[in-house]
Amino acid sequence: MRFTDSHEWIRVEGGIGTVGITDHAQKELGEVVYIELPPVGKKVRAGEEVAVLESTKAAADIYAPIGGKIVEVNQELVDYIHYINSGAEGKGWLFKIAIENPRELDHLLKKEEYLKLVGGT
Repeated sequence: MRFTDSHEWIRVEGGIGTVGITDHAQKELGEVVYIELPPVGKKVRAGEEVAVLESTKAAADIYAPIGGKIVEVNQELVDYIHYINSGAEGKGWLFKIAIENPRELDHLLKKEEYLKLVGGT
């Protein structure tokens, strides 16, 4: 897994990246009550706003950690939005992206670097 300083994570398998928010981010947001996912087929650039989460505390923009094309969204979140809070780095994933330039992954944080950023160990 790689991480952004805006609290997204990406796990890459076979040129496809699965993206979600970090456990730290979901704790900061509180209970997520609404999500706006990107349309499948949308092309995005690294750092571009791609989704929106609303919680009982705030609204948060979600950014693409890398550039590419959205190939799948987590439809289960429509009925089970609580997955974001109960499994942010697992079954609460948001979307999958076909990676355009794998070298962009080199600019993302490793787990240790991200934990240092958020004050974890």
